[in-house]
Amino acid sequence: MQWNELKISTTHQASEMIAAILIEAGSNGVAIEDPFDFDTLDDGFGQLKPEKSELYQSEEVFVSGYFPNTKNIVEIQMSIQEKLHEAEHYGLDLGKNEVILTSVSEEDWANAWKTYYHPVRISRYLTVVPSWENYQAIEGENIIELDPGMAFGTGTHPTTRLSLQALEMVLRGGEYVLDVGTGSGVLSIAAKVLGAARVEAFDLDEKATQIARENIALNPFAQDIVVRENDLLSGIKTQADVIVANILAEILERLIDDAWANLKDGGYFILAGIIQSKRDSLVDKLRAKGFEIEQENKIKDWVSLICLKPIIE
Repeated sequence: MQWNELKISTTHQASEMIAAILIEAGSNGVAIEDPFDFDTLDDGFGQLKPEKSELYQSEEVFVSGYFPNTKNIVEIQMSIQEKLHEAEHYGLDLGKNEVILTSVSEEDWANAWKTYYHPVRISRYLTVVPSWENYQAIEGENIIELDPGMAFGTGTHPTTRLSLQALEMVLRGGEYVLDVGTGSGVLSIAAKVLGAARVEAFDLDEKATQIARENIALNPFAQDIVVRENDLLSGIKTQADVIVANILAEILERLIDDAWANLKDGGYFILAGIIQSKRDSLVDKLRAKGFEIEQENKIKDWVSLICLKPIIE
């Protein structure tokens, strides 16, 4: 069977957004070639760069989606380009934003994208491992298995890494966690690894919820995670210990009121997906609501925030 590959030349900043657009358009897999990801693999924990040395000095990022040749690829390409044009209105730097269409065979598609994914050590105790890798954990190392070809959110992107590291900082065991915009489900699975007693994952995209469930199935300890199709926390009424959201800053702003309402006093709101230029505006809105900024972390131009809902005496 032949497949249509849509490869988009873009920036590091826009890569995850474009991956989401491709998945939403029906892509059966996404590959991201990002030189920054190769840098993050050398993180002091013995990670090795894949043999793709021509990309190390490049700032150009390529995001590829794969569609069966039975689909109307011209119509799909036009729809994707319209969404990319809309994204520019939010100030997202798309770089060259060139779209290249090529035809690839079933065998090429099924194997080529796997060369870009390797075990990623997020911290001293947490590692994300592709489901096909025969990886031996060391003592004290917690493993999350994912099939990265199914969605973005594999641990290599700074926003995902920042979110995972923040969860490791705040979880002590026994917490109730809400994961808003779950995508691949990696943050929900990590919450269970780190001792959360109860985890609920939300995503507006039906395909994303399916992907999250499939990744959860790869991790036996995470089987009780509840995955729901929902628009952020709209209509949700609960009291969680931790809410985590790795989504764009503009969407995070919409989430602030519902996060406050669904968080216990003394609970934590973890936000990632924040480009540096959007940080100040978001922080102002969080503080206006009553949140306290407990910690801020950064990888290149990406920022994560750990916010506390104060205990009212």
